[in-house]
Amino acid sequence: MSLRLRTITREEHLAFVRSRPSVSHMQVPSWGEVKSEWRSESIGWADATGNLVGAGLVLYRQLPKVKRYLAYLPEGPVIDWFDPDLDRWLAPLLAHLKAQGAFSVKIGPPVVIRRWGTATIKEAVAGGQAKRLRDVDPDWYEPRAFEVADRLRRAGWRQGEDGGAGFGDVQPRYVFQVPLANRSLDDIQRGFNQLWRRNIKKAEKSGVEVVQGGYDDLPVFHRLYQLTAERDRFTPRPLAYFQRQWQQLTTEDPNRMRLYLAYHEGEPLAATTMLTVGQHVWYSYGASANHKREVKPSNAIQWRMIRDAYALGAGVYDLRGISDTLDEEDPLYGLIQFKLGTGGQAAEYLGEWDFPVNKVLHKALDLYMSRR
Repeated sequence: MSLRLRTITREEHLAFVRSRPSVSHMQVPSWGEVKSEWRSESIGWADATGNLVGAGLVLYRQLPKVKRYLAYLPEGPVIDWFDPDLDRWLAPLLAHLKAQGAFSVKIGPPVVIRRWGTATIKEAVAGGQAKRLRDVDPDWYEPRAFEVADRLRRAGWRQGEDGGAGFGDVQPRYVFQVPLANRSLDDIQRGFNQLWRRNIKKAEKSGVEVVQGGYDDLPVFHRLYQLTAERDRFTPRPLAYFQRQWQQLTTEDPNRMRLYLAYHEGEPLAATTMLTVGQHVWYSYGASANHKREVKPSNAIQWRMIRDAYALGAGVYDLRGISDTLDEEDPLYGLIQFKLGTGGQAAEYLGEWDFPVNKVLHKALDLYMSRR
């Protein structure tokens, strides 16, 4: 049965999102308004009866001086990725984007390939069995994911490496998640390692107070975020970005974005942002001061967010990106080390895939990105 793709309204897109258990926070209409440097479009796939059966948010980034675009669907589109006839979804997508002037298309299928539990990862690290997560036998894998990858390759899609033509917006392939569904809060906390449980108690005894903030508290978050950027040597986003994110996301849904701040003796020591779509909650940005780390504000704020995610009915609390390195000497190992304390799972997604509509322009963009 063929599918018809068309531009859909914001209301149609939101109604589709609400009909699903969850979609990525980068596949809701308001995310297009957050990414103001891109042009955005909501698209939908309709079946023969006209019912919407798939949707996506497309971000268009224009090449300098020419009306040609990179079309990017971060962590999307939201379609039936396990359909044996995947081409009936992707062929109309490519035709539509080509008509819009796209010279290259980048997608991020929201398909998990493998999962590794904390115990499996710790055992691999302790035994020095592997230096990469991908070299460790998973606790769970999705056989259909390999079929999806094969169908994409046969259709001319190219799998991105750990970088690509995302203008800095390439999404992580490996993430760390804490399952919440069908568990009690006591069970979730028992899953934490001893250090995490001890740090949460220490924060409580030290008088750390975690509060939910609002728009007016964003400058407090941003000051801590700038300190974190200086300490960890990354380029921080401006305050205006977070203000725009708050305005757009919370207008769409009051719970779409939340801000948390951890105070000790009236002083803000840590701050985080949290995003929610349906039953999926993401820890998005984190920031902390350079002092008073002994009162453990970061553990306290994470525990508060997990409890609030649970109260919202979330099935998963997502701590977002990790590297797949298991080498304790690698600076990137710290990304997974802190998150392992939650007793969650590492998950590998199918990664991002590119389709070069215009091979010359696509190659030129690849060359430009490799020299940045």
